Amino acid sequence: MEISRGENGEVKLSQRRYIEELLQRHQLADAKPRSTPLPPGSKVLPAGDGEMELVDSTKYRTLIGELNYLATSTRPDIAQAMSVLARFMGKPSKTHMGLAMGVLRYLAGTKELGLRFGGAGELKLEGYSDSDWAGDPVTRRSTTGYVFLLGGAAISWNSQLQRTVAASSVEAEYQATAAAVREALWLRKLAGDFDLCSDTIGIWMDSQGALSLGNNPITSVRSKHIDVQHHLVRERVARGEVAVSYCSTEDMVADILTKALGEIKFKKFRNGMGVMA
Repeated sequence: MEISRGENGEVKLSQRRYIEELLQRHQLADAKPRSTPLPPGSKVLPAGDGEMELVDSTKYRTLIGELNYLATSTRPDIAQAMSVLARFMGKPSKTHMGLAMGVLRYLAGTKELGLRFGGAGELKLEGYSDSDWAGDPVTRRSTTGYVFLLGGAAISWNSQLQRTVAASSVEAEYQATAAAVREALWLRKLAGDFDLCSDTIGIWMDSQGALSLGNNPITSVRSKHIDVQHHLVRERVARGEVAVSYCSTEDMVADILTKALGEIKFKKFRNGMGVMA
């Protein structure tokens, strides 16, 4: 991992050399770059009847592991793609391998990007939480995505399938918020250990229904089926440890962690996570 400092006190974490080594290893050093890790709107399916499975899946599993290291270190912009592709480690097909190589081609054109943390100013910790309701075409489970920013860049992020099928988009958003709150509580404690500001942590969400559930301890016909474990949101909001607020979908940075976006939105939210040159 490379660490560089700017004139105004900015700090950038990147892995350019590691990406270059990956491209050389997989013979993509001169590949044509892609603008996004996955094709916009893509729904990746298991290998179907008649589709060619890889004879030896070792190369696929190795590549997914190498890319996951990037996705969990300095490149949250590929986290959603890796969350999807890692589901097919058991029986990958040539299609899956092609998509994984597409992530490499995306990195070929963005290898200079990294997490850029701001210099002067208040170190404010805040998060974004979002979901893609019933986004998995096989299980119809939703995808949780959240990201927490400190100093203008991501310090914690997640993109994964929810454990249960959500009956509504509100329930999916509420499950995602519950996961984000659990992470916020851990970050709040960690911030206190480092003598950083550990007051109420704000979490932004773009669902008015889930926001109402989090702020109001009222059970209705529409919400009584939601698992009690997710109501941890209400408890922690009442304690003042976290605060949930609304932001528009157009400003929902965590959207990049729930689905394959088009180039314009993808770049906007990539910058929103502090992934910059």
